[in-house]
Amino acid sequence: MLLAQMAAHAADNDNDLNGTSMLSRPLPGRLASTLALTLCVAAPLYAAPDAASTAAPTASSTASALPPIERFFINPVLAGAKLSPSARYLAAVSSAPGRRDILVVIDLQANSAKPVAGYKDADILDFEWVNDGRLLFNVTDRQVAPGGAYMAAGLYAVDKDGANLRQLANRRGNAIESTGTLIASKVLPWHTFMMDERGAQDSAFVYVQSVEYEEDSYEIRTVNLLKLNTLTGATQSVQRPARVTGWMLDHKGEPRLASGSDKGMTTIWYRDPATGAWRVLSTFDTYKGGKDAFEPLGFGSDGTLYAVAHGGKDTTSVFTVDTATGKLGAEPLVVTPGYDFSGSLVSSGDKLLGIRLRTDAVTTVWLDAPMQAVQQKLDEALPGTINLMSFPSGNHAEWALVRSYSDKTPPFYHLYNVRTGKLNLVGQAYPGIDPARMGRQDAVRYKARDGMEIPALLTLPANGAKNAPLVVLVHGGPYVHGNHWGWDPETQFLASRGYAVLEPDFRGSTGYGDKHFRAGWKQWGLKMQDDIADGARWAVAQGYADPKRICIAGASYGGYATLMGLVNDPDLYKCGVSWVGVTDINLLYDGHWSFTSDMTAQWKQYGMPDLIGDQVKDAAQLKATSPIQQAARIKAPLLLAYGGVDRRVPMFHGRKFLDAVKPNNTQVEWLEYQDEGHGWSLPANRVDFWGRVEKFLDRNIGSGAK
Repeated sequence: MLLAQMAAHAADNDNDLNGTSMLSRPLPGRLASTLALTLCVAAPLYAAPDAASTAAPTASSTASALPPIERFFINPVLAGAKLSPSARYLAAVSSAPGRRDILVVIDLQANSAKPVAGYKDADILDFEWVNDGRLLFNVTDRQVAPGGAYMAAGLYAVDKDGANLRQLANRRGNAIESTGTLIASKVLPWHTFMMDERGAQDSAFVYVQSVEYEEDSYEIRTVNLLKLNTLTGATQSVQRPARVTGWMLDHKGEPRLASGSDKGMTTIWYRDPATGAWRVLSTFDTYKGGKDAFEPLGFGSDGTLYAVAHGGKDTTSVFTVDTATGKLGAEPLVVTPGYDFSGSLVSSGDKLLGIRLRTDAVTTVWLDAPMQAVQQKLDEALPGTINLMSFPSGNHAEWALVRSYSDKTPPFYHLYNVRTGKLNLVGQAYPGIDPARMGRQDAVRYKARDGMEIPALLTLPANGAKNAPLVVLVHGGPYVHGNHWGWDPETQFLASRGYAVLEPDFRGSTGYGDKHFRAGWKQWGLKMQDDIADGARWAVAQGYADPKRICIAGASYGGYATLMGLVNDPDLYKCGVSWVGVTDINLLYDGHWSFTSDMTAQWKQYGMPDLIGDQVKDAAQLKATSPIQQAARIKAPLLLAYGGVDRRVPMFHGRKFLDAVKPNNTQVEWLEYQDEGHGWSLPANRVDFWGRVEKFLDRNIGSGAK
């Protein structure tokens, strides 16, 4: 389960306490004011938001000014909420300007809300229900970037009414001030973390992970699993079969699978329910896969193990796994033609209700027949958006939380009564965004020069203008599924400024089958680069893009592709924006900063030589596709940005490239965010960066271009 953080909006005047501006329709009884109260529990601490930030998603707008940049790059005001196992309580993280994020609980039966945990110098990060009366949570500091005084997230538990607050694991760094009493005995070390899975939620116990790191390294040596009593702090270690880096709980919330990787090979172990003994289910190449490779998906209500595997086909599908032999079922259960399966099981407690999957967009295949009818009613009530239900572990027959979104509408959340069909709006992720002013996004396909079909997302400005200036936005990874249909702050910010945005899933991207993935091996700066350029030319041929106003942009690998695009296709791209970008493949192997890199030794030894290139065998190719080595060929305007504490692509990449490109290019702009890592964590830095990108694009391909 995802442990997303939820932050609710708030107001500081009595007129907002009735909650009418937060709700899509009248609510029975006092529930409307209860939800509003949750959003207002810290009212005296901050100013009231403007009307646009509290209104439900709208379908039209009369404002003529551009949407303010800050509305795109705030931290999401609301990114999730969680029902207790019985569905009587709703927990959420309440956020508002001028104060720290706090944890609140709504009693849906008593129509009351209460803040249960908060700190003067930290923000609530993630939380999960331990049982119907107790929660587990951790904290962060949203006011500093990673380069600030780093502290681990810690671990805490508290009752639904704020009683029995207990610290369970330390934060590394200074202690934090609690609004309640802190019991310091039996506190676990800082490297103890919450699991992504919620467990059984029927006792005071949870499972947590204790990570051991290699000496003088950021690499994980092994991950231990602990059964933790959230009332006493006492723990029991779960015996592990070997060095383990991943665990999975079964349908009853008990440890059932473990996985680890050594010398480029991954092993999955199964724990026998009767004896507790571990045995090997499967062993396969970590990076290349193989016939015995599978990715565990989860367990059904009868203990059936579901997994994602190729099963001899080009794309992956959902199979059952025989836990006695480790063999896949003869036929797949869920197939997504043309796509690798990507998704999750939808459960309530130990009952498997459906399977959520993504092709061009996300949908749910319901295995529980009544839920299909519920979904249909929900979609009728919320037309024009994808509506995804999640359920409490002990009561799916009455309540669900619904996350809704579209290409033009940021996520918003409802409490949904499955029996009555009533919807209560909990809040919005980006409350200042007007969907009517966002661009339409479509999944498209185009042919690369060698005939390979390339999937992409195309977002056009709200006016749908033809021959618009185009930004080719290249995803990082690169061996990931880059395209995600739905509202994205970066994409929609660019569209709001009048740019068309093309996001290609070039060869090497995952999600479209093994052939598409393997076609990108050792193709950095070569065919992968051609796919990106062919997409820009396709957009021109279709009349979407002005051939004289095209810019390439991206982060990490996308930053590398930006630089190589300016090398390979100087007549196509008029400018480039590269942030936290790789500037030389050899530096990924053996740069002088490698002792601080978060790239593992296994990846460098067993993954990179095959997927990216061998330093010895492919030395000539790595030189020809090195932006540093080819820097003298880059003449176009270029914006570069790096984080001072980036361990994935350290600033040395950028500085070395800057030294190489500046003698031949006077149009290079350089940005440093000293406390940032591999991307921008602070909203102020995101606003600053994208504000500079806006001005850069305007000068070179926008209204200010000559």
